[in-house]
Amino acid sequence: MGRGRAKAKQTKVARELKYSTRNTDFEALQRELSGQSNDHQDEDRSDDYDDGYDDYRR
Repeated sequence: MGRGRAKAKQTKVARELKYSTRNTDFEALQRELSGQSNDHQDEDRSDDYDDGYDDYRR
């Protein structure tokens, strides 16, 4: 009991994701699939104490 609203909300979100049309950036998709990257993460890390996860910490 009590799951009706939660299930209805999940169903609504699932339908929106399935049927909504979004603008797809095919160039970014192609870069991602081909392994090319223009991100700053590929920079040479000269700091010995830098573990590369500073961008993900809050």
